[in-house]
Amino acid sequence: MTGDLFADFRDPAHARRLSAAITDVAREPITLMEVCGTHTMAIAKNGIRGLMPDTVKLLSGPGCPVCVTANADIDTAIEISRQPGVILTTFGDMMKVPGSYSSLAREKADGRDVRVVYSPLDSLALAEKEPDRHVVFLGVGFETTAPTIAITIREARRRSVTNWSVLSLHKTVPGALEALVNDPQVAISGFILPGHVSTVIGSGPYEFLAEQYHVPGVITGFEPLDVLQGIWMLASQLAEGRAEIEIAYTRAVMPQGNRVAIAAIEQVFTPIDAEWRGIGVIPGTGLAIREEFAYFDTRVRVPVTPPEPREIRGCQCGDVLRGAVLPYECRLFGRACTPEHPIGPCMVSSEGSCAAYYRYTDHGKV
Repeated sequence: MTGDLFADFRDPAHARRLSAAITDVAREPITLMEVCGTHTMAIAKNGIRGLMPDTVKLLSGPGCPVCVTANADIDTAIEISRQPGVILTTFGDMMKVPGSYSSLAREKADGRDVRVVYSPLDSLALAEKEPDRHVVFLGVGFETTAPTIAITIREARRRSVTNWSVLSLHKTVPGALEALVNDPQVAISGFILPGHVSTVIGSGPYEFLAEQYHVPGVITGFEPLDVLQGIWMLASQLAEGRAEIEIAYTRAVMPQGNRVAIAAIEQVFTPIDAEWRGIGVIPGTGLAIREEFAYFDTRVRVPVTPPEPREIRGCQCGDVLRGAVLPYECRLFGRACTPEHPIGPCMVSSEGSCAAYYRYTDHGKV
């Protein structure tokens, strides 16, 4: 026993067999897109692009919630951090993401009280310790993080914590996939569907891809063989002219999803239109806090008017997020924009496409 529970999912001999199987079935050119930041890192770290035949192109889509957060929303968070008596709490990935004119890291350096926390419950605990301050939690994420934040909002109400609120910038994934299949610049043959999100929502919300657009999808895990299996299943579907939503990640994902988590989201949040960096406004893909829980809605408790947003000049993160360009095709990549000196969010986030290409490939050219 090695103690590595996932060793079987990293077996090189099995990886070579799967690679050969993909080559055998993918006789015609296909373009597959993953829409999960963890998949983006797994594909780059494990050299999976280098195992693909010339007929298979892998694109990284809008799978990083930090990356798809629009400048206007970041500007709102920055403006909230500037309000008297406010402590703004956030996950660490958001600190260096540039807004139109500043970042949370810069605001902290200028004396604003911006703190990194590891969970919304940590933020709530801080509010209880600082009763004379208003503590805001910056809620960024997909369906994966939304349940924990919904449950924390319910807990805040149960504990009668009156100085805590959430700036909800949450987004839901399926609607973004519909926007991508309708994008004339990106011809996607199939989707490597997100594992973490799917543990919550299941496979049902993706069925429209197959039924309405004849685009297949496979939900996969994050180990090398998970990803290769998913690619092989997609290539097989396409070769056979099928379009189905399949679950390869059966050890974690059920078709119906996690009903308790879904119920928490539906109780606390309501769908609204949301702006995705690089894609635009997608109807019904945002999560706003319901009126019943409005006391914990930062937009109600700490209303602000941020400056007019502006995009970062020369940054092509938006095009990268929709698969229109590869990271190394951006004129700033590896030159003005590096992990040490990031300009766009895709180089800032630990799950960003540009960060993955920069760290694990020869500037992505494999």
